[in-house]
Amino acid sequence: MAYAPQVSIPATYMRGGTSKGVFFRLDDLPASCRVPGAARDRLFQRVIGSPDPYAKQIDGMGGATSSTSKCVILSQSTVPGHDVDYLYGQVAIDSDFVDWSGNCGNLSTAAGAFALHSGLLDPARIPQDGVCVVRIRQANIGKTIIAHVPVAGGQVQECGDFELDGVTFPAAEIVLEFLDPADEGADGGALFPTGQLVDELEVPESLVAGGKLKATLINSGIPTIFVNAEDIGYTGSELQDAINGDAAALAGFETLRAIGALKMGLIDRLEDAARRQHTPKIAFVAPPADYVAASGKRVSAADIDLLVRALSMGKLHHAMMGTAAVAIGTAAAIPGTLVNLAAGGGERQAVRFGHPSGTLRVGAEARRVDGQWTVTRAIMSRSARILMEGRVRVPADSF
Repeated sequence: MAYAPQVSIPATYMRGGTSKGVFFRLDDLPASCRVPGAARDRLFQRVIGSPDPYAKQIDGMGGATSSTSKCVILSQSTVPGHDVDYLYGQVAIDSDFVDWSGNCGNLSTAAGAFALHSGLLDPARIPQDGVCVVRIRQANIGKTIIAHVPVAGGQVQECGDFELDGVTFPAAEIVLEFLDPADEGADGGALFPTGQLVDELEVPESLVAGGKLKATLINSGIPTIFVNAEDIGYTGSELQDAINGDAAALAGFETLRAIGALKMGLIDRLEDAARRQHTPKIAFVAPPADYVAASGKRVSAADIDLLVRALSMGKLHHAMMGTAAVAIGTAAAIPGTLVNLAAGGGERQAVRFGHPSGTLRVGAEARRVDGQWTVTRAIMSRSARILMEGRVRVPADSF
């Protein structure tokens, strides 16, 4: 019996923030995969090793977590005022689909660096030493991200002393600006899709006594549902094992996420949430408190403004998604949201929150225009590094 040979495709494996993914130049993909569709999805699934009923992704590049089951495509942008287009696919681990509904804020960091590494940026734009400003069009949601990438000797500076909780080793700092991050591409459209800073969701009494749950529903960075930790029986200082080892808890969070998604106008039926795992995110917040992070690092309540725990692809994230951090910063800047109230209320332009791996600071510029809240930008620092570059191989009949 004859079997299809493997094909070899140029690829780069990169860490960006607290995520990892396989990066491709659009022009390097097989012709059938240069356009959206089933061929592209199947290719990325095979590269990552999905769908895998064992949920291990042994036969692929994925790491069997939402933070490591990702693929990225970059190309020179045809949109004025932008250098590159960055398209992100979240590959489901044990289910048969690729979610294109949102951005990855962590890999946005690597997208700026990859633009330089891969020759997608005009060489005249790259300083010999200093900082290169890369204007990225986030193609999933049509937003602009500005990456400030350090350069040394005309090349991306990857090593440095910037420490990011959730990443073991220090690296060079890359500052990201998310411009006008309200996700107008989401079906809800506005920053607050219901028009309310706090909504009351109707939920099963098996999840919340009384069947009513307060929530802040926001489209910024990525559509996100925020609830109070206390209202659902948590403290906000939980680590992964406390949530991810509890099947009933995970099922409850997925139910809440589906209810919030329906309220936000992101889905038409509750059951549709199963095919939209990447968005919206769900997170729970609490006032600051002392806790011990996953690394053993002690986090003092005096060093943070609030606690946040967020779930991604059905599991508690080991740190914090970059896009969810944008949502946190935006919501914290707007008086009256659950995030803002957990941080002590009032107006603020930056917030430092505690997550399972430590702390993160994010800034946001929000203002009220004609009675409606708008956010002009969110800013945070991350880092990125090439882990491996060369070619990835997949069976020729897999896409």
